[in-house]
Amino acid sequence: MTRKKSVKKNYIYNLLYQVIVIIIPVITIPYISRILGAENIGIYSYTLSISAYFVLFGSLGISLYGKREIAYVQDNKEEYSKLFWELLILRVFCVTISIIAFYFAFIYRLNHFNAYYKILILELVANAIDISWFFQGLEEFKKIFVRNLIIKLLSLVSIFIFVKTKNDLNVYFIIYVVSVLICNISLWLYLPKYLTKINYKVLNIFKHFKGTFILFVPQVAIQVYTVLDRTMIGYLINDKSEVAFYTQGEKIIKLLLTIITAMGTVMLPRIANKFSEGDKESIKIYIYKSFNLIYILSFPMIFGLISVVDSFVPLFFGKGYDDVIIIMRIISPVLLLIGMSNVIGMQYLLPTKHQKEYTLSVVFGAVVNFVANWFLIPKYGAVGAAIGTIIAESVVTTTQFCYVRKELDIKFIFKSLVQYFISSLIMFVCCVLVGRCIPSNLESLIVQCAVGGIVYLSCLLILKNDFLYELIGFVFKKIKRR
Repeated sequence: MTRKKSVKKNYIYNLLYQVIVIIIPVITIPYISRILGAENIGIYSYTLSISAYFVLFGSLGISLYGKREIAYVQDNKEEYSKLFWELLILRVFCVTISIIAFYFAFIYRLNHFNAYYKILILELVANAIDISWFFQGLEEFKKIFVRNLIIKLLSLVSIFIFVKTKNDLNVYFIIYVVSVLICNISLWLYLPKYLTKINYKVLNIFKHFKGTFILFVPQVAIQVYTVLDRTMIGYLINDKSEVAFYTQGEKIIKLLLTIITAMGTVMLPRIANKFSEGDKESIKIYIYKSFNLIYILSFPMIFGLISVVDSFVPLFFGKGYDDVIIIMRIISPVLLLIGMSNVIGMQYLLPTKHQKEYTLSVVFGAVVNFVANWFLIPKYGAVGAAIGTIIAESVVTTTQFCYVRKELDIKFIFKSLVQYFISSLIMFVCCVLVGRCIPSNLESLIVQCAVGGIVYLSCLLILKNDFLYELIGFVFKKIKRR
């Protein structure tokens, strides 16, 4: 029985989830920033960055590997059932080792943040039973969306009920780890429908070790230049508020980034399946459309963010977060850079088994990021980390383009971004002019965003952007059918 799913539907489900991921922090961040304060936010971000390394080492690249391998055999129930149990047992084994290491490194030995590390050990337990990779490989994104939506909403309500004062940082930690744990447990309810009985004697767990380890190396590198920033700021600078400034600025960028990279999660299993069928032409069509989607979203986000950040930061975070303004301005281009590298790396190199090229690109970026941070953070603090991130992401994206230059039409890829850049630039000018004419407040921010969106889409329509017309046509077809 075939399990072919609609890419558009899966993208919509994944996008809806990413929208929820954005909306909830938009509601909670202003509240948490004011209740807990910059110092506590810095402690939360710093300790979470430490546990993230152990989560990473425990997963051992199994999520990416499992998603891809399940996609290759998604039409063979017996085969993917066997594969599921092999990878799950390997994951539990690796996470158990990671939990033991975390305990002796940060809990057994007393330290200033010991109480928080004790709570975070539950995050590692939750990671052991995470099977979202299985459903992603089968392209069953609706299951993941429904589960995450319910848990996120419960988490949102819990924050407003239980986090009331500056002393409730431990409660904030508990809400986070419990929501992750429940989220991962809930997917197990769907399993009986998708798995068939297998002979456990035929399981070969460690045959996957090499494959998962190959994908583990780039994940370590990615972690270096996504999490190490916060760790290095906390280590090199005594003032934990600097960690908070960087984290809060980065958090907004990542919220927007979830929309831009939502397609990558959907496309990896689809392209992996097309690759197993030898359909190279379909793969290229998917890739070129993905680039257009990245452009149409990232350019207005970058220019729009830069134009409104002065009024946005004090309204959103409250007093004491002025340093976030310059950080967000510096780091905003990563929306385009990570979007492009997501298409090349996650949507093309990985599913088509170019692991070596993907690994080298992110390792190179990680090394550059570490060196840049080492020199920039002591002198410029969180701003230095932001500059280091831009340098690292530029290196990763450039390196990946070099690898695919003979397989994809690079000139065509870059030619299509011109219209988006011009439209966004015109939008930026209009947003700035509107901002100067209206007093800086919430109403001004809403008007700027509305004017910016109208101007941007109007410019693309005037320039007769093919991709926008295709999207409009798709929407009208759906409306007519209903």
